[in-house]
Amino acid sequence: MKNYLFTSESVSEGHPDKVCDRISDTIVDLLLKADPYSRIAVETLATTNHVTLAGEVRGPESVTPLDMQNVAREAIRDIGYAQRGFHWQWVNIDVLVHAQSEDIAVGVDAKDNKDEGAGDQGIMFGYACNETPELMPAPIMYAHNILRGLADARHAGKVPMLGPDAKSQVTLEYVDGKPVRAHSIVVSHQHSEKVDTDAVRQIIRPYVEKVLPAGWMCDDKNFYVNPTGRFVIGGPDGDTGLTGRKIIVDTYGGAAPHGGGAFSGKDPTKVDRSAAYVARYLAKNVVAAGLADKCTIQIAYAIGVSHPIAVYINTHGTGKADEAQISKVLQEIVPLTPRRIREYLNLNRPIYAKTAAYGHFGRTPGEDGSFSWEKTDIAADLKRAFKL
Repeated sequence: MKNYLFTSESVSEGHPDKVCDRISDTIVDLLLKADPYSRIAVETLATTNHVTLAGEVRGPESVTPLDMQNVAREAIRDIGYAQRGFHWQWVNIDVLVHAQSEDIAVGVDAKDNKDEGAGDQGIMFGYACNETPELMPAPIMYAHNILRGLADARHAGKVPMLGPDAKSQVTLEYVDGKPVRAHSIVVSHQHSEKVDTDAVRQIIRPYVEKVLPAGWMCDDKNFYVNPTGRFVIGGPDGDTGLTGRKIIVDTYGGAAPHGGGAFSGKDPTKVDRSAAYVARYLAKNVVAAGLADKCTIQIAYAIGVSHPIAVYINTHGTGKADEAQISKVLQEIVPLTPRRIREYLNLNRPIYAKTAAYGHFGRTPGEDGSFSWEKTDIAADLKRAFKL
């Protein structure tokens, strides 16, 4: 199909599942700051004034359950939850975190002539396209940016009637395979009981219009704000949250395949996270180099085995070079063992809390080393290799 509608959704940092992602990634940062080689797999559950942390870690004894409770509480405060049913100060936090399984550790650890193995089996995908400057699919980028703009305004005190919990959904019309306008926009946003839906609609509209290109705003009848009419009770008080339930929001909004593994709460030895990051890095550089308009990369691993068992590249008929040759050159530039990925992208740092909302991809690399997988620093090498 060349002419079609495509939809992606995003959820805010205050969505119950994103609260859990943020807490889990805050625990990752806590342990990596104390020891860059900590092993972490921590899940979070949140409901009315209650948070449970569970999982496995191998890290310094200096990080205590009380430390985990404190950073989790601070994360909730930073998001903005100080409501009766979910308050950063009064929420009960249980820590059920224990040592990493020795059976997993022995397969992953480097020893003698054995390199560090993958932390689990699995398939990871990376994707890039030239629909936006960030080389991301347009629907998910606009959905993220609507909520990020509203969150920034909320933190700055510009929209005091809005709460932390929110969702957006953007449907774009594609003509000849390219996005040309918004067909419909949905924003559901937690709000004070002092304002009604019409007032919330007027608050939100300019933030939507600011994100979309000029002339792209949908008809008024297709602009939905709080379709149920009321959204006062929100966050974990309104719906239970769990780490890792928003994996499509975290990646490409459904525009590309997903291997099924979540990112948050995992240290970078877990290929669910690190290999998905490097796959995005490689795909983005392929598109940035002009080798293709679209690129999908799949990397497959077996637990305890260092080298990937398969690498797949698809340029969707837009490639300017043989896909097998692109794969060969990419793997010469960036060896895809877990250890080399971590070293190449410098992933053993406390950089993960900021990934927990508004997507892991399409972000700006930070001075602290965050979002290093978004750099396009090998695009020039690829151009030279393929004489572009």
